[in-house]
Amino acid sequence: MLLWLLVSSALGVGAWDVPTVPTVVSRREWGAGAAGCSVWLHTPVDFLVTHHVPGLGCDSQATCGQQLRALQAHHMLHNGWCDVAYNFLVGDDGRVYEGIGWTVQGTHTPGYSNTSLGLAFFGSANGSSPSPAALSAAKDLIAYAIREGHLSPTYIQPLLLKEEACLVPRQRATPSKDCPVIISRAAWGARETYCSKMDLPAKYVVIIHTAGAPCNTSADCRLRVRDTQGYHMDRMDFCDIGYHFLVGEDGGVYEGVGWRFQGSHTFGYNDIGLGVAFMGDFSEKPPNAAALGAAQALIQCGLDEGYLAPSYLLVGHSDVSNILSPGKALYNIISTWPHFKQRGAAQP
Repeated sequence: MLLWLLVSSALGVGAWDVPTVPTVVSRREWGAGAAGCSVWLHTPVDFLVTHHVPGLGCDSQATCGQQLRALQAHHMLHNGWCDVAYNFLVGDDGRVYEGIGWTVQGTHTPGYSNTSLGLAFFGSANGSSPSPAALSAAKDLIAYAIREGHLSPTYIQPLLLKEEACLVPRQRATPSKDCPVIISRAAWGARETYCSKMDLPAKYVVIIHTAGAPCNTSADCRLRVRDTQGYHMDRMDFCDIGYHFLVGEDGGVYEGVGWRFQGSHTFGYNDIGLGVAFMGDFSEKPPNAAALGAAQALIQCGLDEGYLAPSYLLVGHSDVSNILSPGKALYNIISTWPHFKQRGAAQP
């Protein structure tokens, strides 16, 4: 899957006159197979991510439908996803093809799938340009999305290369804070908590890994968080899930006990340190760029919002506890982050 920058000037983004309702070929019309996506997309979303799918060029509804059926099968059977990855696709025939549609999260871009619409152009080769008809159809679809409340009028279009999150966004009319989108406890199905309040602002950030396999889709990560909460409460007798926040390789930040309540992650630090847990085992391989970026954004958010003291210290779990977490590969990365305090030098 290649991520492709849609040139805003070519589409006339932001210069709508009377929006035209695009011609959309429904899932039924192109012969979509049954799918199992069930995570809702909360609209309007703030991001539009455009893609180029090489080798699947098409210039008729029959050909585009055939290509799309093959793509859906590949995404579901080979990649293990719940459906075709994109919200919509555009063919050189000037038609828009319904992928997973407006209301369901795609799996098109780690770190953005839960906050963006994924729009893919069928393409014949790397570097090829969509036809004028395809560009016009995409323009109409974007205008329609804004008009109907699916896409924010001040949306950002990030530039993403080789699945690395390297943002070069259009500026919003009002710049936003650095806080990432946090998947709430209600969204992942949390049980009720009864933990004590934190002593804020926190003086430490403790970086942890949960061990086990990582998760790279929203559905898998939500299940992992629920299972972790169940284990911590039922087997470990914790007041709730042990961490303040958890980070998945889908780029999502999942609310654990949150900013204001004590965790159960590190003896002696639970009331003064925020426990940020990466889901997975990172002894040999570090988390992907989406997860690392999400964690850094979360820490900056805590600082900006006053949940973290300006002089906070960042430590690995193994710095303050006799444990292998957060894994050597992850530890090597966080040791380069701001406020890091080396092993053995962090005392509460």
